[in-house]
Amino acid sequence: MTLSTEYERLTLPLEHAFTISRGTQTAAENVVVSIEDDDGNVGIGGAAPSDHYGETADTVEAVMPELLSVVESVDDPHALARSEREMRETVNRNPAARCAVSIALHDLAAKRADLPLYRYWGLDPENTLETSFTIGIDTTDVMREKTAEAVEAGYDTLKIKVGTDRDGEIVGTVRDEAPDATIRVDANQAWSPREAVQKIDVLADYDVEFVEQPIPAENPDGLRFVRERSALPIAADESCVTLEDIPRIAGKTDIANLKLMKCGGLREAMRMIHTAKAHGMEVMLGCMIESNASIAAACHLAPLLDYADLDGSLLLAEDEYEGVPMPEGVIGLETGRPGTGARR
Repeated sequence: MTLSTEYERLTLPLEHAFTISRGTQTAAENVVVSIEDDDGNVGIGGAAPSDHYGETADTVEAVMPELLSVVESVDDPHALARSEREMRETVNRNPAARCAVSIALHDLAAKRADLPLYRYWGLDPENTLETSFTIGIDTTDVMREKTAEAVEAGYDTLKIKVGTDRDGEIVGTVRDEAPDATIRVDANQAWSPREAVQKIDVLADYDVEFVEQPIPAENPDGLRFVRERSALPIAADESCVTLEDIPRIAGKTDIANLKLMKCGGLREAMRMIHTAKAHGMEVMLGCMIESNASIAAACHLAPLLDYADLDGSLLLAEDEYEGVPMPEGVIGLETGRPGTGARR
């Protein structure tokens, strides 16, 4: 067998400017990988790098030839463990870049077996979830409009970005506009531990389900402090990057929020899911702002999760790739389409 590989960079405009406590973006830079076998099957995978974790589209493009040379050297799309191990040995960092190749290999392997990826893994598609839909920080009027749009589109679970001096007003505005929605809050490390406890006391009055990453990731003792005093469950995101972080946050958080772009691949994500559950945590799978070239693969992990935050492609003005159907946010795996379901 001979595998051929290629990649391209995409600039994806967002439907609305997206603001969190760290800044604002209006477009996302993704890099999409294609791996083709001798029979014309093509595996697709996407990288959505985050400069917060030291990656950009430039760094992804810089290391991609080395990663794809590993794929061509292994020359077996079913040798997933070997390929991911050798990619990690070749490029130790750059997890988003490695993830794109991991997704493309899994997509190709499942297509060669003529199975959807969840069936290739043996997962139960009935154990699926509804993704949350994220409302970024904005003026009160704009956040009200965005919430109304989300509700009209049928999204019942909303994630609100906070980390301002008007967080109570922000959450109250969304709750007024979406009285029946499940609401989650993400502070993206914006608060100190004591401030977090005070803020969470206020947010609890708005029937919030849980609070994500209230304090800086480099303060694990502070995370424990908040969890022990919080009126709401706590999810760890920036504190939960790799498999090694799972034991470090055990007992300090209720929910481990994984992202494929942080951990570097689908096999590593599975290891993190099982390890987190073994440590008594619930698991959420989140995302960056991503094309369906990568979101589609993340959807196939839904049967293993407690929560999903896989709206990255829903925030785009337009996506060049079609993915797993998500009518009104419900992840629909039973399409029968082989592989991840991503296609151009």
